[in-house]
Amino acid sequence: MKHLTDIEHLSKDEILKIINTAEEFKNGTIKPQIEGKTLALMFYENSTRTRCSFEMAGKKSGMNVIDFDAPNSSVSKGESLKDTLENLYAIGIDIAVIRHSYSGIINNIINEVKSPVKFVNAGDGTHAHPSQALLDFFTILENFETIENKKIAIIGDISHSRVAKSNIALLSKFGLKINLCSPSYMAFENFEKYNAVYTQNIKDAIEGANIIMALRVQNERHDKEGYPDSSEYKRLYGINTQLVKKYAADDVIIMHPGPVNRNVELSSELIDSDMGKTILEQARNGVYVRMAILNTLLEERTEV
Repeated sequence: MKHLTDIEHLSKDEILKIINTAEEFKNGTIKPQIEGKTLALMFYENSTRTRCSFEMAGKKSGMNVIDFDAPNSSVSKGESLKDTLENLYAIGIDIAVIRHSYSGIINNIINEVKSPVKFVNAGDGTHAHPSQALLDFFTILENFETIENKKIAIIGDISHSRVAKSNIALLSKFGLKINLCSPSYMAFENFEKYNAVYTQNIKDAIEGANIIMALRVQNERHDKEGYPDSSEYKRLYGINTQLVKKYAADDVIIMHPGPVNRNVELSSELIDSDMGKTILEQARNGVYVRMAILNTLLEERTEV
């Protein structure tokens, strides 16, 4: 694995290697072997969890971390991303974690940049967010003894969600039953490719679900004309404790990639309940999974 651009190009073995490495980091049975390497965080879009998580992962791995400030960089003077990366490599970076609004930009830049920089896609447009899917899978595995016959309901703005697309690609590789639920104008067109089931009825989607993953309506990524306001969306697709207890499986966990709009996609009561504690587990596990990603790309591990 030279870079991490999306889930589609990862084998099950590569996914499990990252998951197992993350588990060992979390348990303290191995230590990072990339001390002194340099990580550049290049976020052209706003971020809290992903940016801070990669920063923490780099620092816990003993890396030098450069927080690239795009608005105040030479990008504002017209410098291309290719030239920026070539110069950063010359200065001494080993790996770049990039978030960008343009779908597919990571794959494009890999082909353009001649320097041997490693790349991690931290979210590109509506295309992919592989590290989020990996940490979500890690969290699911922690919560269930087996994932055989487990059912996940992914609910919300699927068409604009890079998180949903990466999760669908990953979970389908491991045979989870995937129910997708959204208004028709937020649907994912290629769901049949992944043996997923699509419905516009939230009750049908969460019937017997072991995992419910709610998604934020990404207003910044679509034309708002014709889209419902938050109160209408909440009425049709908002998830609350009563709905979950009536239709979902007894062992259900609630997930959300964040940021959460409380009392829109998820009720505050549900977020703060025992079922909703998984959301913070996702954030916690993200550090270890991203440590595993950085270490897998840059160096081998050694036993403690």
